[in-house]
Amino acid sequence: MDGSTHTVSSAVLDGIAEIVGEKGLIRDQADIEPYVIDQRKSYIGATPMVVRPSSTEEVSKVVALCAESGTPIVPQGGNTGLCGGATPSEAGDQLLLSLTRMNQVRAVDPLNYTLIAEAGVILTDIQKAADDNDRLFPLSLGAEGTARIGGNIATNAGGTGVLRYGNTRELVVGIEVVLPDGQIWDGLSALRKDNTGYDLKQLFIGSEGTLGIITACVLKLFPKPRDVQTGFAAVRDVSAAIEILARARAASDDRVTAFEWMARKGLDLVFKNIPGARDPLSQPYSEYLLIELTSGHEEGGLRETLEGILGDAMERGEVLDATIAESRQQSADIWKLRETIPEAQAIEGTGVKHDISVPVSSMPEFLERANAEVAKAVDGVQICAFGHIGDGNAHYNLNQPDNSDGETFLKYKEELNRIVHDIATNLRGSISAEHGIGQLKREELVHYKSPIALDVMRSIKAAIDPKQIMNPGKVL
Repeated sequence: MDGSTHTVSSAVLDGIAEIVGEKGLIRDQADIEPYVIDQRKSYIGATPMVVRPSSTEEVSKVVALCAESGTPIVPQGGNTGLCGGATPSEAGDQLLLSLTRMNQVRAVDPLNYTLIAEAGVILTDIQKAADDNDRLFPLSLGAEGTARIGGNIATNAGGTGVLRYGNTRELVVGIEVVLPDGQIWDGLSALRKDNTGYDLKQLFIGSEGTLGIITACVLKLFPKPRDVQTGFAAVRDVSAAIEILARARAASDDRVTAFEWMARKGLDLVFKNIPGARDPLSQPYSEYLLIELTSGHEEGGLRETLEGILGDAMERGEVLDATIAESRQQSADIWKLRETIPEAQAIEGTGVKHDISVPVSSMPEFLERANAEVAKAVDGVQICAFGHIGDGNAHYNLNQPDNSDGETFLKYKEELNRIVHDIATNLRGSISAEHGIGQLKREELVHYKSPIALDVMRSIKAAIDPKQIMNPGKVL
């Protein structure tokens, strides 16, 4: 990858250099390389240079110049996406526009429970800014130390708190967007109610940079949790976990913040590959549940509530063993087991990964059918399933059999995808719960999305981006 194949005119490159200055450019191909390789190293692109504007006005001028010349643009935040949505093509004819220099929290309004941030602010910095003001920004995910809020919004990121607080879409009050012609739409409203026509921000949230570039946002804050109780339980099966969830929501006044399920295979990989990980229970079981309750009251009584939930489930034969964290460190250790499963799986070998969702009540049927069908398709396939089943999302990941090499296993990828996605959609589910479409699932979207829905999406794209310069080749 030497960048020599690019077809972006020198006049455009020179014009952009005048707009952002040398501090806003990366030209050396060795320095460019981390920007053009996606998180999973599945896609490797090329670009003549990385453009790093420092303000919305600079983004606007860059986009206007690109619109005039018909130069495609690939917006990028922290480059933590899992579907190749922020990776340019191999041809080197697309400019990569990184928002990482736009990294200021502009304002926090504790009384209005809102925060205004630029698109390049790292998610953990937003969490900290909220915390410093005795508030909570609840979006939390594995890549939060490097993910940028603009990318989180552009992909409608999920994470561990969706059950209680919703997806990113539900956490955004307003946004600022540079449109494909360079105009700036200032939608930075902090209003909870504004019924004046179409809610335009929803067009851009989850659009993966195909309709415009999100440059700033107004985010919704919440009361800071003061009573946090984390439980870890071995459960009879996933059906038992679903029953427990329904009763836990009622018993806690719907204060279940996280509800994570995992099979033993995932934990075995963690114990094998992640230093310091250890089993909270005295013996192994086949399936587990991580449940967390939170309250804004220091003495919220959630310890007793969680004990009651788990004790009742144990009497019903749904919980086989359980423990409740006695400290923040113990809670962190429990969460580490869940959060490091993807890392442990990657260390183990080649995987075929799925990010599906089905109605919560359909999760047992999905797992039963999927487990049977993939085992029939690939003898000895290792099923490493886990996820946020409290909101119906499972990361249904498959690893190569012990007697197989990764290259051979990947020959089954399309067949396995079709099995898993067919079952999910048959249950009125989705092939992408929280990771987006990007390049990875573009053809799958065509296969599963209704023709009417695709036509509407293409019409919106054509209306807003008639020159087709915004993140071409992604989603549609």
